[in-house]
Amino acid sequence: MADTPIPQSNHGDPVDDEISFLDLAVTLAKHKKVIFLFPVLVGLLAALFSLSLPNVYTADTQMLPPQQQSSASAMLSQLGALSGIAGISGGIKNPNDTYVAMLKSRTLQDKLINRLRLQSVYHKKTLSETRLALTNATTVKVGKDGIIALFFEDSDPKRASIVANAYVDELQQMTQVFAVTEASQRRLFFEKQLLTAKQSLSDAEISLKQLQEKTGIIQLDAQAKLVIGTAAQLKGQIAMKEVELGAQRTFATNDNPDYIRSQQMLAGLRTQLAKVETGTVSSGKVPEAGLEYMRRVRDLKYAETVYELLARQFEMAKIDEAKQSSVIQVLDKALVPEKRSKPQRSMIVLLSVVSAGFLASLWAFIVEALQNAKKDEESGAQLKLLREYLRWK
Repeated sequence: MADTPIPQSNHGDPVDDEISFLDLAVTLAKHKKVIFLFPVLVGLLAALFSLSLPNVYTADTQMLPPQQQSSASAMLSQLGALSGIAGISGGIKNPNDTYVAMLKSRTLQDKLINRLRLQSVYHKKTLSETRLALTNATTVKVGKDGIIALFFEDSDPKRASIVANAYVDELQQMTQVFAVTEASQRRLFFEKQLLTAKQSLSDAEISLKQLQEKTGIIQLDAQAKLVIGTAAQLKGQIAMKEVELGAQRTFATNDNPDYIRSQQMLAGLRTQLAKVETGTVSSGKVPEAGLEYMRRVRDLKYAETVYELLARQFEMAKIDEAKQSSVIQVLDKALVPEKRSKPQRSMIVLLSVVSAGFLASLWAFIVEALQNAKKDEESGAQLKLLREYLRWK
């Protein structure tokens, strides 16, 4: 088909300043074979390419994060000064972020790889390459409603559901090991303190027994018991305040008002304890053996008081932890997907045809513009100058 020149305007001048819709239609009609055949060819190639791609299936599972226990704070109020310390160590502001990080952790991925033998499935030589392939196939999202959704892609629909559910199983096992709930953190805190208090109580009992065997003193009078009870109570309060100050040092400076107030209260308690002990000694009514016996009994009472407080809070934390035993609740278990999620072959072909049609139309306009430029002397000179600039020198 011979090239048909673009029509001139009524005045005989080339249409340079404005391009009418008719001019565009004529250009498209002139190159209709290229504009039609090129997208068809590209569409066929895209169809063949999409058919060569393996089918990918996506299995998804949804999980509910653990709910915060409101009863914990009420129970902690019975401990007094230690309640603030347990509150510092416990309480996760955003548990969703913690569980998402655990799902993406290297530790959990390595367990999945070993459990399901994914290194041979992905045909990878190293563990790091297998871990990267597993990461690329996994997507974890947190919705506005707080539900954690996990999506896993695989060429085998059955394996996709198995791996997705295995993620949840491994996460549940990890939460049993790591203290990620407020009750678990409180239990660990009081468990450590309880072990120390138990050892102190045992030492106090042995010390008192040895003194009894040495001196023969079995019991004290009513006044001595009152003095010992007061001293033991003050000493217990001092111990609680010292633990509280130790916790405050981890997040507060020396100029912090709460830290200064705690120091002042501790100093006041120590002064009261010194007065009680000094008054007992200066009374002159207690022999040396009796005074030593009072001290041993006071230490025993103090150890018993601290141990009872910590044991009570430890049991409360264990009860709360038992309530949270089902840390991860599976809302929707992953099922074997029935339809593929990738590739979207029709979309690939459609986008390829549209893109090819656009490129073919653009090519037609460029070719027509170059032909018109050759006919016009001024445009021809500009085209020649452009070619010179585009040459590599």
